[in-house]
Amino acid sequence: MRKTYREAILEAAAEEMARDDAVIVMGEDVGVYGGGFGATEGLIETYGPERVRNTPVSETAFVGTAIGAAATGMRPVVELMFSDFMAVCWDQIMNEAAKIHYMYAGSVNVPLVIRTAAGAGTGAASQHSQSLENMYCHVPGLKVVVPSTPYDAKGLLKTAIRCNDPVIFLEQKLLYNMEGEVPETEYTVPLGKAAVRRQGDDITLISYGRMVQKCLDAAEALAEKGWQAEVIDLRTLSPLDTDSVLASVRKTGRAVIVHEAVQFGGFGGEISAMIMEEAFDALKAPVRRIGAAYCPVPCAPEMEKNVLPETDQIIETAEGILNFVPTSLALRIHESRAQASPAACFH
Repeated sequence: MRKTYREAILEAAAEEMARDDAVIVMGEDVGVYGGGFGATEGLIETYGPERVRNTPVSETAFVGTAIGAAATGMRPVVELMFSDFMAVCWDQIMNEAAKIHYMYAGSVNVPLVIRTAAGAGTGAASQHSQSLENMYCHVPGLKVVVPSTPYDAKGLLKTAIRCNDPVIFLEQKLLYNMEGEVPETEYTVPLGKAAVRRQGDDITLISYGRMVQKCLDAAEALAEKGWQAEVIDLRTLSPLDTDSVLASVRKTGRAVIVHEAVQFGGFGGEISAMIMEEAFDALKAPVRRIGAAYCPVPCAPEMEKNVLPETDQIIETAEGILNFVPTSLALRIHESRAQASPAACFH
């Protein structure tokens, strides 16, 4: 059955609440109002105000409460209206939720999910439009999930709720109305397993969240020009499916990493470094990254559009790599490496 990304998230929460009485939902306006983006609509009518709790406008207070509830046997699903507000309760998340299991020698779990709307494209301006996933990934103890389809939104959320570790679940705003096939039967999607959205032999496009569709659009345009791009949807950033990324890059020899977060200091740098460290000998051209401009997200639609990655930029970058010709110095290095080890060179 076709459902929207929003409906898939709501369905996942409802099914997990029916399956396990320990699952509760907390956050600002998650009750009668149905959540900031409608992803908790109707839950309070079914499960009541004890399990669907409207909270004060204090992220520090209700995230701290959820951490305590998780450590003592509950499975809270917290909705932060915007991911930018994570900064308000960051100490609770970074220094408490992420570390309790370690600091108590594994005797205490924190099965907490923090759902939050991330990303730009809605004209919500600088304090409501950021993509800060790299900050979350930097903290050991947190899992970070970024679904790109309704199918994955439901399956990954169900897995996250059942997980015994804290999970940051990022829902990019422009995906809420996206439609896709969602099975009526029970299913989950594992954390730490990427999806190959399109097969190809010439270049690998690596992305997650909303940018996956732009990579697929770019791959279609490249196919019209005779190039076959493989599109990897990471789905979870921590844990990261390094095996799938490396397998694809070793097959194609070329890689472009695309994310909505600013390019400087973004998650693409981690993937690029991993490729260079683990698959350098397979590369036919340098790895390239595409991210947002290093500036606050503007409010005006045209200005906002100009700082975010677009399909044309992905196509242009990919074509540059596909047509890459090594410099004379690179060729000499290539030849010397080839003499030492034929496999250890650009092809």
